[in-house]
Amino acid sequence: MSRTRHTENQFALDLGDDTPVNRAATESPEAVDNSQLLAHPDDTEALLGQWQQAGWIRPLDTGFARLIRELSEEQGEGPQPLVLLLAALTSHQVGRGHVCIDLATLLDDAGQTLALPPEEPANTGLSESEVANLQGRYPQELLSRVQLTDCLAALQGSLAVSDGSVPAPLVLNGTRLYLRRFWRYEQRIAEGIQQRLALPSPLADPQSAASQTLSTALSKLFQSTEPVDYQKLACALAARNRFAVITGGPGTGKTTTVVNLLAALQAVAGESPERAGRKYRIRLAAPTGKAAARLNESIGGAVSKLPLADLPGSVKLEDIPTKVTTLHRLLGSRPDTRQFRHHRDNPLLVDILVIDEASMVDVDLMASVFDALPASAQLILLGDKDQLASVDAGAVLGELCQRALDAHYTPDTARWLAAITGAQVPDSLVDNSGQPLDQAVAMLRKSYRFGQDSGIRQLAEAVNTSELTSQVLGQIRDAGFDDVIWLNGQTPKPDPDQTLELICYHAITGSPEAFRNAGQGRVVNGEALPTPVGYRHYLEVIHSCDLTADSPREAWDAHAAEVLEAFNDFQVLCALRKGPWGVEGLNQRIAQKLLAEKLIDKTDGWYAGRPVLVTGNDYNLGLMNGDIGLTFSVPWDKTETGEPKATLRVAFPSGDSTGGIRWISPSRLQQLETVYAMTVHKSQGSEFNHTCLVLPDRLSPVLTKELVYTGITRARNWFSLITGDAQVFKDSVSQQVVRASGLALRLGEQ
Repeated sequence: MSRTRHTENQFALDLGDDTPVNRAATESPEAVDNSQLLAHPDDTEALLGQWQQAGWIRPLDTGFARLIRELSEEQGEGPQPLVLLLAALTSHQVGRGHVCIDLATLLDDAGQTLALPPEEPANTGLSESEVANLQGRYPQELLSRVQLTDCLAALQGSLAVSDGSVPAPLVLNGTRLYLRRFWRYEQRIAEGIQQRLALPSPLADPQSAASQTLSTALSKLFQSTEPVDYQKLACALAARNRFAVITGGPGTGKTTTVVNLLAALQAVAGESPERAGRKYRIRLAAPTGKAAARLNESIGGAVSKLPLADLPGSVKLEDIPTKVTTLHRLLGSRPDTRQFRHHRDNPLLVDILVIDEASMVDVDLMASVFDALPASAQLILLGDKDQLASVDAGAVLGELCQRALDAHYTPDTARWLAAITGAQVPDSLVDNSGQPLDQAVAMLRKSYRFGQDSGIRQLAEAVNTSELTSQVLGQIRDAGFDDVIWLNGQTPKPDPDQTLELICYHAITGSPEAFRNAGQGRVVNGEALPTPVGYRHYLEVIHSCDLTADSPREAWDAHAAEVLEAFNDFQVLCALRKGPWGVEGLNQRIAQKLLAEKLIDKTDGWYAGRPVLVTGNDYNLGLMNGDIGLTFSVPWDKTETGEPKATLRVAFPSGDSTGGIRWISPSRLQQLETVYAMTVHKSQGSEFNHTCLVLPDRLSPVLTKELVYTGITRARNWFSLITGDAQVFKDSVSQQVVRASGLALRLGEQ
């Protein structure tokens, strides 16, 4: 690697008078000379400081650039201004969810790549005139004359950058620039997957005893008469590999599939002479407490339906785990450090690990999973590849499933699957050039929750394929579906105040009158559905309580469980956090409307009926990020004379399959927020009977088809849409989350 030092003026670029002008900003009163901004590190640092003050980048980003400068100077190297700029921008991109920054993409369209300046600057410390003076100093203008060769030369000539073979804060891999920590995460994940895919499988020979046991078990577990049962195919494929991914949309049966898979694997273990009857040690985990609780609720029922007596290997009920924990708890989270108790030197005692809702797992956490797994342990990821990626950096599941739609199974894999399952893989899913990873990824292709005529299903598919046809739009506007309504779809640009009022009204009532047949007469799976409701429903259940201080705690638990279930019947989801269209603004508005309707008695502080969302893990209380609780007034305190006295307690579901309730004093809850409205990101891993998605009146980078799809698929039976601008809905579907990363490329190189 070259260590040639460059002169400070190498990147003193003359941008000239034809530099494109950003018309979104107020014009600067005098021309800005960009030629010095990349000529001296002092000027570059000053510019980064201005961007930070304007709320465009974080203090962390400017601090990282400053660190690079200090390290360079300590080693007697003159810090290159372009290296400082790229260091800050790489840090900025990690904050936006990218694992790295692709320099070629950056230089092709810096404004789009960086989303700078942002739509909503955070805590700007500059006046309007000072922000206006930044015109001509935008990243896209600053980089408009920089060539890729300039970037590579500057980075390769800096001691702060390496190819990963020696320690350095930045790693350059091809045209991808990483913070070293994230380069290591990506490397560890790729190594963990490749190592497992390379391990020999006792099931590789379809005629082996183990394969015959697997085939027998699958034939008992799956009784489908369809030509191809994709759940059965997924089980077979996942059983053969030490690493596997099972992806599918809502209602495709991911939980059923994995329960059957675990039963089949235990049957193979039970018949294995090498294991002498010892069953596999299996653990189930999910990224958040809410996701873990949902899997807990569903997996117990699925396990109880297993035909264990018909399986080979003497599989017993206790061989199939039903307890789901969060990944942080499984790995052994420790306060004040990102290091877990379990790692390579202290691995988990597990043979098989199943992670549900894997789309929510970022590269940091996934790398920690691979670190903590024994080398021979099997890892199975479940999730919907089309959902939003993790809040933090990376889109691991999405990258692993990039080729899942067309499968790309090799002819050898197709023949093996036919021998084990008795079904022929469709020719469209067979590829002579299939990669090793393709042979470990299975996609579930049939929805058992939504019928072909379901509006939720058709709208989700239209969004997912970016094909919002006029027919689909017309149907959701005009109540053409039984289960979907676009409440203000008839008005392209509705009045903002009226729309916000509509959101509040809808949040209280659920607007059943807006749905086809006023929401009446729907039958799903042979059961009549109640009409859609809003928040009035759960508050009326609270107010109908006739329990007293003499009522047993079990009665209060049952009441709380009933109210929590009623609250789960409706949820407002937002794309944004701040502003009138975001969580903060709508939570306040909805609370005020509920107060006006006398459904709650105050809107600030703690009050009976307040729903809260836990925003950070609290292991002392057993609460996880994403848990939802409701506040109750209970007569459990005593006055000085011994009379019952009302006090507030927050009820949370126990988080396991027992249906129990945990009562916690509000004073013990630290990280939480009111949750009449929640972001789509926070809703991942959750499901609601009726979901209302609110989209703002302006397009922003966070409005993507993945966000809209995730919002729609949180709905179990009813979905409503309210938009600040109809065009924003249509344009959102054309925007896609593309996170810079090299994981798929690394795995394709094997």
